[in-house]
Amino acid sequence: MGKKLIGVDLGGTTIKFAILTAEGEIQQKWSVRTNVLDDGSHIVPDIIESINHHIDLYKMSREDFIGIGMGTPGTVDREKGTVIGAYNLGWKVLQPVKEQIEKGTGLPFSLDNDANVAALGEQWKGAGDEGDDVAFITLGTGVGGGVITNGEMVHGFGGAGGEIGHINVEPSGYLCTCGNHGCLEQYASATGIVHVAEDKAEQYEGDSQLKAMIDNGDQVTAKAVFDLAKEHDYLANMVVDDVCRYLGIACANVSNILNPQYLVIGGGVSAAGEFLLERVKKSFLKYAFPTVRTSTQLKLAKLGNDAGVIGAASLARKFI
Repeated sequence: MGKKLIGVDLGGTTIKFAILTAEGEIQQKWSVRTNVLDDGSHIVPDIIESINHHIDLYKMSREDFIGIGMGTPGTVDREKGTVIGAYNLGWKVLQPVKEQIEKGTGLPFSLDNDANVAALGEQWKGAGDEGDDVAFITLGTGVGGGVITNGEMVHGFGGAGGEIGHINVEPSGYLCTCGNHGCLEQYASATGIVHVAEDKAEQYEGDSQLKAMIDNGDQVTAKAVFDLAKEHDYLANMVVDDVCRYLGIACANVSNILNPQYLVIGGGVSAAGEFLLERVKKSFLKYAFPTVRTSTQLKLAKLGNDAGVIGAASLARKFI
C-alpha cells in the first residue's frame, strides 16, 4: 500500500475532502458544511477536526500520508501559506492557514487558489490528459480560470495570473464586481447569462417562453436559458449565441497568447455540454490566430465536482 494524499476543496457552502492514492485515484470522499460565522474563525478548526476524525475512522496513521493540499477562495500567498480577502468565507484579515493546519494535523500542507486547483485537477486526471500546456475556464456563479504552461501553474508576479474571468470582452459593457466594465464574468457566468437574458427580453417583441418567464417575474436560471435554446426558443438562442461569442473571444485571446494543447471549459454552466461547446468553437475559430486554430483543442471538463479535491491533492505531491 502506497502513501496517500489528502485533498481539500474549500467553498463558501461546503468543504469537500478526499483521500487519494499518489497516482490521483480517489479512495474516500466526504464533506462538511462551511461555517462562516464569527468572521470564518471556525473554518480551519473544522478542517483540522474533520481530517483527524477521518484518519482515526479509517484506522490510519500520519505515516500513511504524504501531505495535504487545499484550494481556497481569496488571495493566496503560497510561500507563507496564508489567505486574505476571501469575503464569502468571512476572511477579511490574513489567515495563517498553513501554520494552523500543519500544527493541528501533524502533516505537511500546501495551498493555492480554488480556480487554479480545479485547473490542476483537470490537467492531471481530467480533460487535460496530463498535458504540459492546459488552460482551464470554470463557468459558475463567477468565471474563474487557471493556466498551466510547460507543466507549471502560472501565478504571475502578484499572484493574479490566470484571471480569465476578467478578460475584457465588451469595453463599454456591464459593470463588474472588480470595478471594470465588460469583463467575461459579467456575460458567461450563471448570473451573467441571466443578466444578458433580461436585457434582451426587454427589447424583444416576438413569441418566446423565456420572455414570458422574465415578464412574469419567474425565476430564470442559466440552465433554463440553455434548455429553452435547445427547444428552439428564439430569444434563448439569441442569448446563448451572445454568451458563446463572448466566451469564444476570450478563449481565442487566451489561446493566442499561450497556445495551450487543451483549453478546458468546466463549471456548472458547462453542463450544457456539446450544445455550448460547438457554439464557443465557432466563435473561437473566427478570432483565433491561424496556427492556434489548428493546434489548440477546446474540450469540456471531465471531473465535475471532483476537480477541486483532485487538484488540491496534487499540490501535496511536492512532499513526496
